[in-house]
Amino acid sequence: MRLLLAKDLRIFGRSPGIVAALVLYPLIVAVIVGLVVRYAGDRPRIALVDEDGLPAVLDVGGQSFDVQLIFDRAAEDVELVRLTREEAERRLASGDVLGIVEIPEGFERDLRGMVRQPEVKLRTTESAIATRVVEKVQALVYVVNLQLQRAYIEANLQYVNLLKDGGSGSFLGDDFDVIGLAEAARRLDRLAQNPDPEVQAEAKDLANFVRQARLALESTDDSLRATANPIQLEREESGGRALILSADVQAYALALTLGFIGLIVAAAGIAGERDENVFGRLTRGLVRLWELVGEKIAFVAVVGGIIGLLLAVVFGLVVELGNAAGGEPWGRLPLVLVGVVLGAAAFGALGVLIGALAREARAATLVAFLVALPIVLLGLVPSSVVPAAGGISQALPFAHTANLLSAALADADPAVTVLREIGWLLGLGAVFAVLARVAVRRLGE
Repeated sequence: MRLLLAKDLRIFGRSPGIVAALVLYPLIVAVIVGLVVRYAGDRPRIALVDEDGLPAVLDVGGQSFDVQLIFDRAAEDVELVRLTREEAERRLASGDVLGIVEIPEGFERDLRGMVRQPEVKLRTTESAIATRVVEKVQALVYVVNLQLQRAYIEANLQYVNLLKDGGSGSFLGDDFDVIGLAEAARRLDRLAQNPDPEVQAEAKDLANFVRQARLALESTDDSLRATANPIQLEREESGGRALILSADVQAYALALTLGFIGLIVAAAGIAGERDENVFGRLTRGLVRLWELVGEKIAFVAVVGGIIGLLLAVVFGLVVELGNAAGGEPWGRLPLVLVGVVLGAAAFGALGVLIGALAREARAATLVAFLVALPIVLLGLVPSSVVPAAGGISQALPFAHTANLLSAALADADPAVTVLREIGWLLGLGAVFAVLARVAVRRLGE
């Protein structure tokens, strides 16, 4: 086994181009996958069906709003596409849009009147992404409400000022005049000079009420704005990692690299022993089948451990050079090394199984490459979105390797997660190794 391991390492070292490809290719894929996972669905395409025929400029509460500009500002959350009802329903059925926002008839009237709350309807399909669409449309409605509420507040404050100071106003098309509390107080003061004691007492009581009402209305401006927007969010940018430097992307990159190296190298290595007519001589007394399987798994574990550790160090240096302090892997390198070695070994056991079943080195390499991407993608699909995919990924090494490395790199207390994932990787590696031992027997046929 020692001689075989030394032989495999020498052969692997003689092909720097293949080594570079096995490292760089999964790294590039990992970065792309990380970006897709982060940004997928950020701007779902939503159909906008305007049955009320909103004008280009909408007057609400005495203020004018550019309707299209409001929707454009909300484009960070959703991509709105104006469609007819028939076209929107057709595209929803075909999946070209993920939802339909319907503006019903009378929407503008209710919005202008400020008496009845206008409604917007959202239609989605019964799919796993429907919740995501609802969240994005809620964000869109929030943006629109935030702009409209200022108009409502200003309009309401105009009525409050009418009550305080008096003047002319209009409500739902009806004009009216109000004397105001200030004028009412002056009239009551004059009325309080009436010689009739009962009239004086009544006037004083009313004047006292008017003064209290004026004091209350004086603070209406600030209180109305505060209650309309009780919590204000202030954004402050601070130092931190960009997505490309995040611990999750590093964990994806390491796990994906280990997956490609483990599956392709192990599959090609075990099948190559047969292509080079060495398998028969090895198994006739030099090594036993389980030793041959163990050597290929150990070979992948050594290669994966070295490359994974180097990648972790390089990633840490990039983080340092990027001035993204926090979460560097230096104190966690021993734990990361355990994760990459175990992950590579589990992938190696699966790779030996694939190579034994494929038998020929070229076929084994192709099959291992084709199997690697589905394994990775299954591990990235949240179980809450597709439960079946989450269940299948639990029986494969990628998700457990990524979880272990992510916890080792980022969790404040990674012990529970790391121990759990180590158990999974040891169990999966043992199962694949046993199956590989059974399948390897066919190579001599």
